[in-house]
Amino acid sequence: MLQEHYREILKEIGEDPEREGLLRTPYRAQEAMKFLTRGYQQDLKELLNNAVFEEDYDDMVIVRDIEFYSLCEHHLLPFYGRAHVGYIPNGKIVGISKVARIVDMFARRLQVQERLTIEVAQAMQEALAPRGVAVVTEAKHMCMLMRGVEKQNSLVTASHVMGVFREDRRTRDEFMQLISRTPNMQF
Repeated sequence: MLQEHYREILKEIGEDPEREGLLRTPYRAQEAMKFLTRGYQQDLKELLNNAVFEEDYDDMVIVRDIEFYSLCEHHLLPFYGRAHVGYIPNGKIVGISKVARIVDMFARRLQVQERLTIEVAQAMQEALAPRGVAVVTEAKHMCMLMRGVEKQNSLVTASHVMGVFREDRRTRDEFMQLISRTPNMQF
């Protein structure tokens, strides 16, 4: 079904969908859109796959520099960047790869960066009931870079904090300081 719509789009912009280079474009575009929006088919509980563990750890856990790719819901153009996710456990921790998968699940939907940031924080809260959650996203938006105002160096930052990160400025400041440090590890 999507294939036919892409075929019509090609016609509307003045292209010939029967041209050799475009013959399979509607199919490829359909498959790309399914891949780029696969987050709609994902569920938090299934994604976690029993990777939440009882653990007596109550200091901050941060997974930073999680790259993500999403589509702006206003223009269907990509935005991409990185997310930093922190939480303070309350008897439960999660496998760290699941944090990245949570980011991907919400990024792979039509999005705005602000909502993406909140949805990741809410999912962490739902999954773990931690003492607090903090999420910061930084992204470049193709709708700003290649159309409209065409500002090549613009970077959008959004944050959302819950629990002790909202209530205790020192905890929030520690998180912000830790995510802004240049990593010492060389790989």
